[in-house]
Amino acid sequence: MSETKVQVLVVGAGLAGLSTTMFLANRGIRVLMVEKRAATSIHPKAAGQNPRTMELLRIGGIADEVQRASDIKGERGDFTIKVAESVGGKVLHTFAESFEELVAATADGTPQPWALVAQDRVEPIMLAQAEAHGAITRYATELVSFEEHADGVTAVTRTKATGEQHTVTADYLVAADGPHSAIREQLGISRYGHGTLSQFVGIIFEADLSSVLPPGSTGWYYLQNPEFTGNFGPTDRPNRHTFFVAYSPERGETPEDFTPERCVELIRIGVNIPDLDPALLDIQQWEMAARVAEQWRHGRVFLAGDAAKVTPPTGGLGGNTAVGDGYDLAWKLASVLTGEAGPGLLDSYEPERKQVADLVVAESMHVYASRMAPNLLEEFPEPVGYGEVILGFRCRSEAVVITDNDLSPVEDPLCPSGRPGFRAPHVWVRRGGERVSTVDLFGEGWVLISASADAQWAEAAKQVAAELGVSLDTFTLGTELTDPGGTLVTSYGIGNSGACLVRPDGIVAWRAETGPGDPHTTLLTVLKHVLSR
Repeated sequence: MSETKVQVLVVGAGLAGLSTTMFLANRGIRVLMVEKRAATSIHPKAAGQNPRTMELLRIGGIADEVQRASDIKGERGDFTIKVAESVGGKVLHTFAESFEELVAATADGTPQPWALVAQDRVEPIMLAQAEAHGAITRYATELVSFEEHADGVTAVTRTKATGEQHTVTADYLVAADGPHSAIREQLGISRYGHGTLSQFVGIIFEADLSSVLPPGSTGWYYLQNPEFTGNFGPTDRPNRHTFFVAYSPERGETPEDFTPERCVELIRIGVNIPDLDPALLDIQQWEMAARVAEQWRHGRVFLAGDAAKVTPPTGGLGGNTAVGDGYDLAWKLASVLTGEAGPGLLDSYEPERKQVADLVVAESMHVYASRMAPNLLEEFPEPVGYGEVILGFRCRSEAVVITDNDLSPVEDPLCPSGRPGFRAPHVWVRRGGERVSTVDLFGEGWVLISASADAQWAEAAKQVAAELGVSLDTFTLGTELTDPGGTLVTSYGIGNSGACLVRPDGIVAWRAETGPGDPHTTLLTVLKHVLSR
């Protein structure tokens, strides 16, 4: 039995697993990813990257490539949703979501645009970037067993084609193995939430539907047919479509009932073309549910993506949140593994990402109920708002220093406060004569932005960074940065002599609204606290 030693073992290669792997590899961490599927997904699910995700993908080095892939999609106008008996048949209700409305909810709060790329296109981009930075990736490989120890994890994996087993030793294990996570189940971690909403069989097929679909159609259909209930949607690949049919275990129905012949019959009914000859590419079971794990960490094992939370796809937040999980885990694990931070930094992962998951599930459930189950609307509180969920969330943990008494989980991202725990505001500034966003300054390491032209904060930051061995860039207004709009000081709440410490994920960790008394002692104390040193 061969043996592999790595710093992090990632199990699962969906958006959470690939994100974690890519971001870890980018930071020089020895990471192994195993995935039981033979290759990246062919499912065009989780389509769309919101600006927060694009900010993270910029740090990962693939935002431009994802944006280019998005341009292939073409039409970005209104996204029409129809409740109908069939595609091309009787329409029961129509409503539209304007892409411009989504953009308006975030445009002034970020320099990054939206992208509209499905998971089957994003995964190969992430995989290539991860491997380019040294990640080891093994598809068609399944996790057989794992054991936690005080100083790491030992796992056994198996190559599916040959049955050969391998031993993997790692400092940490990331469970990104999906909603039915075997790792989560072995650890005995329970979940809370509404639970199962519907059971579906998902079908990917190719066929020419130009007789019922207008060219470049990006709409979605909720099908209420006498024969079945389901969903239909086009993809960004010519003549490739998705078709979901609900089934009821309570009525004795099972996924096995959906043979290829039965699927072809249902597709013909669903698209209202009786003689259609679709090419079936894949048939698999899928559960729509809303659940959040009670624990996101168990010793040296961390849950990410659907292993930690599942949410209805309504609103398009699930895949984006998975990327956020991956980035949060990666920078914190890398900080600990390289010695920048103490192990206690990892305790911040659960409270920070779990709160985001609760916001995402609440938002998605409200959209689900309004579209598909109006009878459930009274069960859920009004959501906080789409822009607030993706750009206005607040992190609460020992990795931030919060001094105010505001318990709200979000703020208006178009009127950011710059307070610790919130995402650092987007302000257009000039750096070396180039117009950049403050958001573009973040990602590699820690950043200190100061308003004091006498450079006390900057000098103290350099000394503290050297003492602690921490990557800490400094940007002083009037020196490295100029502010033509005159809004940086007020947006960041640092007055004319204060400073703001920003984490590698762009979250404000601490700020001083006035000038320093002893900047060296202040920064040393703050950094040691948030880094658990």
